[in-house]
Amino acid sequence: MKAKITRREFNLTIAAGTLGLITGCSIKNKFDIIIKNGQVIDGTGAPAYKKDIGLIGNKITAIDDLQNSTADIVIDGEGLVVSPGFIDIHTHTGIHLMVNSNAESKIHQGVTTEVSGNCGSSPFPLNEIDFQELDRNTFEEYGIHIDWKDTDGFLRTLEDQKVSINYVTFTGHGTIRSHVIGKNDIQATPEQLKEMKALLERSMAEGSFGLSSGLEYAPGSYASTAELIELSKVVSKNGGIYATHIRSEDDQVEEAIQEALRICKEAEVSTQISHLKACNQANWHKIDHVLEMIHDAAASGMPVKADRYPYIAYGTGLSMFLPLWSRQGSKEEILSRLQDDSMVTKIRDYAENKGQDIGGWDRVVIGSCFSEKNKIWEGKSIDACALELNTTPFEFIRNILLEEQNRVSIIGFAMDEDNLKKVLSSPHVMVGSDGTAVAPYGKLSEGKPHPRFYGTFPRVLGKYAREDNIFDLATAVYKMTQMPATKLGLEKRGLIASDYYADIVLFNPETVIDNASFSDPHQFPTGIEYVIVNGRITIEKGKHTGAQAGTVLRHHST
Repeated sequence: MKAKITRREFNLTIAAGTLGLITGCSIKNKFDIIIKNGQVIDGTGAPAYKKDIGLIGNKITAIDDLQNSTADIVIDGEGLVVSPGFIDIHTHTGIHLMVNSNAESKIHQGVTTEVSGNCGSSPFPLNEIDFQELDRNTFEEYGIHIDWKDTDGFLRTLEDQKVSINYVTFTGHGTIRSHVIGKNDIQATPEQLKEMKALLERSMAEGSFGLSSGLEYAPGSYASTAELIELSKVVSKNGGIYATHIRSEDDQVEEAIQEALRICKEAEVSTQISHLKACNQANWHKIDHVLEMIHDAAASGMPVKADRYPYIAYGTGLSMFLPLWSRQGSKEEILSRLQDDSMVTKIRDYAENKGQDIGGWDRVVIGSCFSEKNKIWEGKSIDACALELNTTPFEFIRNILLEEQNRVSIIGFAMDEDNLKKVLSSPHVMVGSDGTAVAPYGKLSEGKPHPRFYGTFPRVLGKYAREDNIFDLATAVYKMTQMPATKLGLEKRGLIASDYYADIVLFNPETVIDNASFSDPHQFPTGIEYVIVNGRITIEKGKHTGAQAGTVLRHHST
C-alpha cells in the first residue's frame, strides 16, 4: 500500500532501523497511520486548522504536530481537507451489501456510515408471507436467498458478510404493519396495535435505531396519526428516532409537516423529516412556511431535524402515479386492478392529474426496469416512450407496470433550485442521499439510478459550498458528520477528536465534485482521495483497496 513520505521522514526511518540493528532490538512505529500536512475540518463547524493526526488500531489517538513521529503508513495530506467520515442519514441500502459488500457508490463519496431502513421499509421483521415474497424477489433480482425474519438475523448476516462501511438501520413502519395487519387499508385494532408495538420494541432491543414511516406508500399510508403516535412512544421510551417520509410532499405538504410535528410533540420522540421538499410548481411557494414551521418547533425545544439531497428531482416507483386505494393488497391484486375495466377509468383520471401536476410527462423519466425487454426505456421520459409506441402516457404506464410486475423505478423533476438552496442552508437540515450503495459493475450496475446514489456528498461540497457558496466548507462538513452523529446518538463518531473512531475522509477542496448525471449515473466523483473506515484505508488515491472494516452499529451498543 503506497503512501508518500518526505526525505526527512525517510532519513529518520533509516536511522531508527540502523539503531535497531546495532542494539539487536526491533523498532516499532508509534502509530499505525499518520496523516500529515492536511487542513483539519473537525466536524464541529469550526474553521479548518493545520494539524497531523495519528491513528492506532481503529481509533484516533493524537491530533498534534507529529512531524518527528513514525508510522507504518504516512499519508501526505498537503492540499487536502481532513474531515470525519460522512454519515448518510437517509438511505435504502440493505440486501445490496450482500450482493456487493464494497459499498462502491457510497464509499467513493466519503460515506463511512450508512443509515438505512427508511421510508417505512426494512427487510425485517417478516411474517411468513413477506419472507417468501422477499426471498423470491431477491433471488430473481440478485440470485441470492435470505434466511432471516427478524432484526437480529438480518444484522448478523451483515456482520458475517463483512462490509466496507458502518451500518445503521431503522425498522420500517410499513413492514411492521404488513407483518401484523397485512397490506390493505384497514385500521389497527387495539390488539394489533399492541402486537406492532411489541415487534418494534423487540426490533430496537436487537439493534434498530427507531421507526421509519413512508406515509405516501402503501401500507404505511393507511395508518392513522394516533397509530403513529403510539408506536413513536415505544421509540421515545427506548431513546430512538422517528424518521418520516411525510404523508404529502406536494399539495398537502404543510398539513403533512404539521402531522409530523404533532407526532414529535405528543410522543416526545426525536423526529427526522426525510428528504424535505415541496414538489410541483404550484407548491414551491410553500417551502418558506414549511421551513418556518420546523424552525419554530425546534426553537420551542422540540427535537426535530430534517435532511435533503442536492438535486431537484426525486426518485421513486412508477406506481406512485396510481391512487392509494389501488395500491393496497398483494402485487397480484394491484395488477388486477390495472386490468379491470371498471377501475381503469378512475385510475387513469388520477394518474393524468398527477402528470399535469408535475408539469407534464416529459418531467418523469424511467430509471430502471426488471426485464431485459423493457430496458430500452431506461433514461427516457414517459412522453418520449409513449410517442415512440404511438400510445398515450397512461397506457404506457399501465402496460409497463403489468409487464414488469410493478417493478419500475422513475425519476421526477418536480422541485425548484432556489428552494433546494433554502432547504440545504437551513440550520436544521443535514445531508442525506435517499440513495443506495450500488456499483458500476456487476448486478448493482443495472438501470439508470438517480445520480444521488453516487454524487450527493461531493456535490454538496463542490457545487453548493465551493461554487454557489450557500454555506462554508466547515458548515457543509458539519451537516454530514457531527450533526447526524448527534441526532443518532452515535458514540465517538462524527468528529476528528482523540479517542474517536478513525472514520476519516481526505478530499481536495478545489476539485471535489460529483460526476454522476441523470443520463450517465454510474460515475464516481472527483476529489475524494482517501477514505478510512475504523482505521483501515478503504479508498486510496481514489481507488478501493478491498478493505472491509465496516461495523454494524446496533442501538445502545454504538
